[in-house]
Amino acid sequence: MENLNNMAQNVSTKVFALGGLEEVGKNTYCIEHDQEIIILDAGVKFPNSSLLGVEAVIPDYTHLKENEEKIKGLLITHGHEDHIGGIPYLLRQVKIPIIYAPRLAAALIRDRLKEHKLSHLTIIKEVSDNSLVSTKNFKIKYFAVNHSIPDAFGIAVDTPNGKVVSTGDYKFDWTPLGHNADVEKMAQFGKEGVTLLLADSTNAEVPGYTPTETEIISNIEKIFLKAKGRIFVTTFASNVHRIQHIVELASKYDRKIIVFGRSLERIIKIIREMGHLKIADKSFIKPNEAQKFEDSQILILATGSQGEALAALSRIANKRHQHISIKKTDTVVFSSSAIPGNKADVEQVVNRLAKSGAKVIENSPENLIHTSGHASQEEQKLLFTLLKPTFFMPMHGDYRMLKQHGETANSVNVKKENVFVCANGDQIELLNGTAKVEKRVPADPVYVDGKDLSGQTTAIVRDREILSKDGLIAVIISIDSQTNTLLSTPRIISRGSFYVKQSGYIIAESIRITKEVVNQTLKGPKPTFSSLKNGIKQSLSPFIYRYKKRNPLIIPVILNKK
Repeated sequence: MENLNNMAQNVSTKVFALGGLEEVGKNTYCIEHDQEIIILDAGVKFPNSSLLGVEAVIPDYTHLKENEEKIKGLLITHGHEDHIGGIPYLLRQVKIPIIYAPRLAAALIRDRLKEHKLSHLTIIKEVSDNSLVSTKNFKIKYFAVNHSIPDAFGIAVDTPNGKVVSTGDYKFDWTPLGHNADVEKMAQFGKEGVTLLLADSTNAEVPGYTPTETEIISNIEKIFLKAKGRIFVTTFASNVHRIQHIVELASKYDRKIIVFGRSLERIIKIIREMGHLKIADKSFIKPNEAQKFEDSQILILATGSQGEALAALSRIANKRHQHISIKKTDTVVFSSSAIPGNKADVEQVVNRLAKSGAKVIENSPENLIHTSGHASQEEQKLLFTLLKPTFFMPMHGDYRMLKQHGETANSVNVKKENVFVCANGDQIELLNGTAKVEKRVPADPVYVDGKDLSGQTTAIVRDREILSKDGLIAVIISIDSQTNTLLSTPRIISRGSFYVKQSGYIIAESIRITKEVVNQTLKGPKPTFSSLKNGIKQSLSPFIYRYKKRNPLIIPVILNKK
C-alpha cells in the first residue's frame, strides 16, 4: 500500500460509471490511473414496454474503445445479468485481456460466450475471497457478501490515491443460504482506511432490515405441506438460492419437477453441473410425462413472475400453453415482487389464474414468500460503520435511491460534502486525499436492435416513439431536376396522425406550403434533394403542430423526371 501511495504524486485516479447510475441495470464501473483501466462488472439492462423492438440496452463503450490498450481486466462481483449480461456486447467492441469472476459467474459467462461464439476473445479466471489480483497501479481483493445468488463478492482496490471499495449487490443475512458475509475483512478495510466507497442503492428507501432468505424458504415449505394438487412456482430466474431450495423442497416432498422457461433451464443446468444442486435426473420430467403422476406429485417451475406476455406462466394463464392448463386444485406461488412498471401486467396474470380456479399466493407482509437480495437502510448503516469511507458514491439505483443513500451515509459518518450523487459518465478524481467531479466521458445508453451495436438504433427508437404518439405524414412531390420545376400538385398522405377526410383545410394548406417551399428551393442557387426535404420538414412541422398539437414524422418523397 505504501508503495502505491508514494506513486500518486500529481497523477489522479479516476472512478466513473458507464452504467448503473440513475437506473437499475447495466452496471459497469471503471477505475483509471495513468496507463491502466480496470472494469468492475459489465451488465445489461432489459428494455421496458416503451422501447419497442429493442433487444437490450448497453452502455456506450466509446471511452473503453479509445483507451483499449490501457485495459488490464474485467472484474465481476456476481453472476446476475445486470452485472454480466453486457459482456458479449463489450467483447465485440473492446479487447478485454482477462475476466476475473467468482465460480458461478464464471460458469454463466462461459456458457453465454459459447452461445455467442465469442469464447476465443478472452480468458476467464475464477476467483475466490482469498484471491489477489495485481497490476502496476492496482492491488485487488475480493470479499464475500450475501446476495440472492451463490458466490457473490465485493471488490476492494488499492490505488495510488487510496482504497476504492465496491460492494457489488449485497445485504447482511445472518442465516444465509450461501456463504457468510466477511464482516471481519470489511472491518479490516475500515481500519486501513477506505477513500471512496461505491455501494448498492437498490433498497436505499426501505427502512429496517431485509428479511432473511431462510425465513422465505421456510414459508414456502409450509405451502408444500398444505397443497393438495399441483404447485406452480414463479420467481426471478436470477434468484439462484431460491430456485435451488425450491427444487430441493420438491425432492423432499416427492414431487417431480417440470421446468418451463429457457432462463430457468439454463441456471438449473449450470448449478447442477457445479454441485450446488444435488438432485437426480429422475426428479425432472418432461411436460408430456406429467399424466403418469398424481397432481400432488408435480411441481411446475415457470418463468413469468413479471407478467411477461411470452413467458410460460402468462401463456398458461391465457390458456395458450400447449402442455398445461389450470385446474381448480392448483396452487400458484408468486415468490417475487413486481418491478415498478410491471405491476399491471402481473395483476392481469394473477386475475386470469384466479378466474381459472387456481389458488394464487402472492408475497405480502402477512405471507412472506419473497425477500430482496439488497441491503435496507439499517444494513447500509452497518456497512458505513464497518468501512468508514471518507468519500461515497451511491451506485446501482434510480436518482431518488442514490440521493436517499447519500442521506443515510450523512446520518452515519460521511460528511455531506463528501457524498457524490453522480450520473453515468461523471468522473470522480481522487488525488492525494481529495476528491472532486471532473469532466464527463461518453455514457449515453445504446439500444441494441438485432446485431446493431453502433448506437444508430437510438435514432430508430426515437422514430418509433414519434410514430406511436404522433403518426407520420408522407409528402409526395414530382419535379424535373433538368428544368428545376414542380410538375404536379404535391400529395399529402397521413397515417396515424389525423383523419384526412375531416381535415380539408389542413391538407389544402399543407399542399400550399409545400408548393411554396419547393418552388423557392428550386429557384435557389443550388437546389438539392436534401435541401428540398429539409425545407418541407421545417415548414410543415410547425404548421401541423399549431392545428393538431402533434409532431408527426414527416417523410418527403421526391419523384424526379428523367
